[in-house]
Amino acid sequence: MQVVFAYRETWLHRVNPVVKLVLSVLLFILVVFTHDINTMLYLTVGALLPLALFSGHPLKRLLLYASPFLLIFISSSTGMMMFGNGHTTWFQLGFIRVTEESFYRGIHLGLRGLQVAAVGLLFSLTTRPVALFYAMMQQWKIPPKYAYSFLAALRMLPIMLEEFQTLRHALKVRGKKKRNPLTGWYTTLRMFAIPLLAQSIRRAHRTAVAMEAKRFSSQKQRTYYYVMTYSSLDIIYTLFIVFLVIFSYVLGETWPILQATDVR
Repeated sequence: MQVVFAYRETWLHRVNPVVKLVLSVLLFILVVFTHDINTMLYLTVGALLPLALFSGHPLKRLLLYASPFLLIFISSSTGMMMFGNGHTTWFQLGFIRVTEESFYRGIHLGLRGLQVAAVGLLFSLTTRPVALFYAMMQQWKIPPKYAYSFLAALRMLPIMLEEFQTLRHALKVRGKKKRNPLTGWYTTLRMFAIPLLAQSIRRAHRTAVAMEAKRFSSQKQRTYYYVMTYSSLDIIYTLFIVFLVIFSYVLGETWPILQATDVR
């Protein structure tokens, strides 16, 4: 059973998916080579704002989606702060040693992870998988047999989850008792893995036969139900990313919030 939440469609939902994908990858590469903590701070804020304003989802749901990334932000930052290297010691208790250099490195590492998570979450919340693969087939000329294979695999994930829940309920009805987690893990794994694997093989075989019957393996040009084209919204989104990068670097140099600059 697939769970779908209602959301408000914004202009980001109508941006071409391949444009968003390329810009997201370029932003990731840029963030990897950004070592100025102030620039990283502005890039992170610039990535969080469109997520909060234009994702179309309420703030409570966004916080729920972002809770794992916030946990990663806290854990990675504190880990780098308490166990990093540095010369100016701020606090020391046993093997825990917080220095000025490790503190700024921890903040920078956490901001980097939060920025990448915000861009990825915005892409996933505003892009339908069907639209992404249709755009890849039409704009990037991806062979339909590969694109539709990925789509079929995505469609099978909720079906496999439903089968797992059905199998678990069936075992409960049969009176299967809980086993010792240290000794009975192999039996439990076998009871679940073998039926699920067999069902997946049969379903994959039927899908392959159906795709072969529909001539997905041929090189003949196909028609598409959804026609994906470039629009003015793609230019607006591209300009927004370009201005975000430029303003972040300019503000990082002219209006620094933190004292550190290069945290390598």
